Amino acid sequence: MSTFTLKTADIEKKWYLIDAKGLVVGRLATIIAMRLRGKHKPTYTPHLDCGDNVIVINADKVVFTGRKRDQKVYHYHTGHPGGIKERSAKFILEGRFPERIVEKAVERMIPRGPLGRKQLLNLRVYKGTEHPHEAQQPVALDVGAMNAKNLKV
Repeated sequence: MSTFTLKTADIEKKWYLIDAKGLVVGRLATIIAMRLRGKHKPTYTPHLDCGDNVIVINADKVVFTGRKRDQKVYHYHTGHPGGIKERSAKFILEGRFPERIVEKAVERMIPRGPLGRKQLLNLRVYKGTEHPHEAQQPVALDVGAMNAKNLKV
């Protein structure tokens, strides 16, 4: 008996729609990262992009547990000497691009490299309830019902 290996021609990608309203950021990101990599499928192959496409709506309504909304700090570097800057999670969520909180959380859970970058392209995050992917007929994925801890009331 030999080990099963998925071939590129046999990959089937599905579209999932996740409503992030009231969901905890870290728990949401782990579920999205799992779907993007394809680890939820029995045909998972580590060296192929066999994951699904994920659409996240209401990304501006995600929540943090504890006092992370005020205390969590995201660092970035401008590229100039002494150019380390920081922003709080609250500042980002109330700013122009609150969807970056979800994008960065998922990005940091996917392996870095060419395959990880390719898998990350299958993620689409929107801050409102509307998205331009109705033609793909995405299946709604209820993350809040998977585990009571995923949803913060």
